[in-house]
Order: sequence, then structure tokens, then C-alpha cells
Amino acid sequence: MKKSARQVRMEHHQTRMKKTSRLSLVSLMDIFTILVFFLMVNASDVQVLQNNKELQLPESVSKASARDNLVLTIFESTILLQGKPIVKVADLKESKSAEIGRLTKELNYYSAKSPLSDENLDEGRGINILADKNVPYSLLKIVMQTAAGAGYTNISLAVEQVYGASDEQFIQAQHSTTGTSL
Repeated sequence: MKKSARQVRMEHHQTRMKKTSRLSLVSLMDIFTILVFFLMVNASDVQVLQNNKELQLPESVSKASARDNLVLTIFESTILLQGKPIVKVADLKESKSAEIGRLTKELNYYSAKSPLSDENLDEGRGINILADKNVPYSLLKIVMQTAAGAGYTNISLAVEQVYGASDEQFIQAQHSTTGTSL
């Protein structure tokens, strides 16, 4: 007796469904490998300087990232270099000096510890300054003059980057809050 086309199709379907299926892990391994490399490459783009809850950095739309340099932190009461207390701000107000002697001494120590290479000779030594937004500009100016006098001419001021606003909108918002006109 001859089987109908439907019966042949049903038998073929039944034999196909009885077979055990295999899971091919090769494609999954490829996907996870690509994902791992993607995360490794993109994780290196983030830079975080020393974070302190007491320090409030000024906000800016700066897009330049900080380099790995000496870190000078200026609080309202003390100045730290690489986390080590250098001088109290109250002592600086009393001295009325244009430079900070103890800071110069420490900066000279760090510059002697790591000599400047020929490649970086044109740029000069670099230093990152993390200053609280309430620190007066006169103190910041004295610190920058001291750093420049010690040979640290590539000075970077750390800021908190503002996301989501275009540069013009941010500038207009700052001028409207401070009362200055453009």
C-alpha cells in the first residue's frame, strides 16, 4: 500500500523531532570574547582623580581629560601634595608671601625623584590641581606661581564635568546666575 504525501511528511517530521538537538557554544564564546574585549577597551577611557567628600570641584564643560601627574589638593584649610599635608591656609594668610616655601621644597623633591625625559622637555612638568570651589583665587594664584617657580609649568585645574548641556547653554546659565551679561 502506498503512503500518501501527508503520511510521508508526518513520518519525516516525527523522525526529525525524535533526534536530540545539540547546542553550539562556538558562537556564544565568540560573542562573549568580543564583549570582554569591548569592555576592556572602553573601561580605560574613564579617569577618576582622587575623590574626597569634603572637596567640591567647580563645574565646567571641559572635554580634556587629566593626565597622570602629581596631584595637589587645596582645601579651605589645608594644602595637600599627593595626599600628604604640606601647609595650612591660615599660615599662608599671615605670611603674605608670593610663594610657598614648603610647597617649593616638596615639588623640588618630586622633580628630583623623577627626572624629565627628552620627549616631555617641551611640555614641562605636569601637575593637577584639585581646588575646592570655595577657595579664593588669590590662594590659587599663589599655589600656581609656586608650582611654576618649581618647574611645573604644565598646570591642569580639575573640574567636575557637566553632561547633557551644550557649551553655549551652560555658559548662558552661568552668566544668568552670576548676573553678568554676555
